[in-house]
Amino acid sequence: MKKTCAAMVGTARVLAQHHINTDNIIPARYLTHAEKQALTPYLMETLDPSFLNRVQPGDFLVAGRNFGCGSSREHAIWALQGAGIAAVIAESFARIFFRNALNNGFPAIECPRITDRVREGDRLEIDLRRGQIHNLSRQEHFDFQPFSEFTLRLLEAGGLLAYVLARR
Repeated sequence: MKKTCAAMVGTARVLAQHHINTDNIIPARYLTHAEKQALTPYLMETLDPSFLNRVQPGDFLVAGRNFGCGSSREHAIWALQGAGIAAVIAESFARIFFRNALNNGFPAIECPRITDRVREGDRLEIDLRRGQIHNLSRQEHFDFQPFSEFTLRLLEAGGLLAYVLARR
């Protein structure tokens, strides 16, 4: 992320399904790639082949419950980052995906009922510090658990490894 976490503004790209697993995000056959850009063409290809055509840098992925379930693979986060997705907002996350996201400097925002509140193409403003999402298209406001100061520093550093290296 390597920028202030005060506010992010982007467009919602909605996949309202529940239990989107890491193999839906990036199929296992592509795990031979370690570069984010090399993974990008395969993002969500089995779940929604048109998804990548709709994504622009800075967009937010909005999803249902238990996002990122399945096997633990950082490649899922890398593929999302490679596509320019700024954050995932889901009703809930698989815990391992959530930790992998933060450790890779990628915001994973848990907001109950978000798929009932946001539509494809809505413009959103997210404040991680305050725990607020403003749907600028619909003039609605939603709260989520604010990120801790440590988590914000971790995101701003670009992830756990960058954070640790910067403190050495």
